[in-house]
Amino acid sequence: MTRREIVQQGLWFEEFDLDAVYLHRPGRTITEADNTWFTAVTMNTQALHLDAAFAETEPFGQRLVNSMFTLSTLVGLSVAQLTQGTIVANLGFSDVSFPKPVFHGDTLYAETVVLDKRLSKSRPGEGVVTLKHTGRNQHGDVVALATRSTMVRCKP
Repeated sequence: MTRREIVQQGLWFEEFDLDAVYLHRPGRTITEADNTWFTAVTMNTQALHLDAAFAETEPFGQRLVNSMFTLSTLVGLSVAQLTQGTIVANLGFSDVSFPKPVFHGDTLYAETVVLDKRLSKSRPGEGVVTLKHTGRNQHGDVVALATRSTMVRCKP
């Protein structure tokens, strides 16, 4: 008997549903090590991310998770479900905001709504999909928002 093989992949252009909310699970708990590593590797010397004593004197009273790590994780949580193996390229991000901070130990959950999709005029077999990503912490508070434009392959 031959076993059937299934490879995890994202959605083809035709499969993106304008009437759905895609919930990306599991979430990702953000650790101090994640934040320190990302902040160091990206050369972001902001004391709010690295210096606990300094951050204690600031309005939130503790270190903040680097917002670029939050954005990267927000998008990353969507990849397996939406774009794994079907994306051609990210075309751009807009309307990025961080309504509430993320702290060490918070768990980030992501959800995505498809705002628009259209076939590419210049690249046959591909389409442009506009996605609205929302990140929520473990309490359901919105901590990140981003609109992303992507080029996605059509079904072969």
